[in-house]
Amino acid sequence: MQYFIAFLEGIITFVSPCLLPMLPVYISYFANGENNRKRTLCNAAAFVAGFTVVFLLLGAFAGTVGAALQRYRMVVNLVTGGIVVVLGLNFSGLLRIGFLNRTKKLDVEVKTENVFSTFLFGMVFSIGWTPCVGAFLGSALMLASEQGTMVKGLLMLFVYSMGLGIPFFISALLLDRLKGTFQFIKKNYLWINRIAGVFLIIVGISMMTGWFGRLLAFLGGA
Repeated sequence: MQYFIAFLEGIITFVSPCLLPMLPVYISYFANGENNRKRTLCNAAAFVAGFTVVFLLLGAFAGTVGAALQRYRMVVNLVTGGIVVVLGLNFSGLLRIGFLNRTKKLDVEVKTENVFSTFLFGMVFSIGWTPCVGAFLGSALMLASEQGTMVKGLLMLFVYSMGLGIPFFISALLLDRLKGTFQFIKKNYLWINRIAGVFLIIVGISMMTGWFGRLLAFLGGA
């Protein structure tokens, strides 16, 4: 269940207002001015792999820290849950936190000369756009810290990366057919943000109160 939540957070990150409008630019970058679907898909896969590597490192770190703080589980739950609630309030627009709403675009030029350069671009993306994806990436990291092991932290961020990466790959394959869907999402950004923010708030409160762990244990035993 917690992995499904992380996957869902990755999908919501993809449709966020600062990421989805840039999608045609990314797809053009993957194509490199050529009408070559194979090249576009390979570059899209390399791009996803690039940001996945960075997110996996973050997940391993979060899981390791969580393991070291197992004896302080109640405090960890309160702190991590509180952070997720704040992220949800900010994402929904109920609370505006300046640094969470800035996008740091690194001044790094990467050319699509080969798949490796696109892989590097994916790594740059994960760092430069962290404030943009920060709410749901932060929530996924909080979930990873609650797993208590490095391996589970890695798995949590891998699932989050797939939630973000699979739509990238599908868009590279079907961009023209999905234009209508993207237009609908853009027209309803306000409500999407509010619903996503409430989702984060509920997850955060559940983590703080301990109900999140109980729910997962119940579902796991069902």
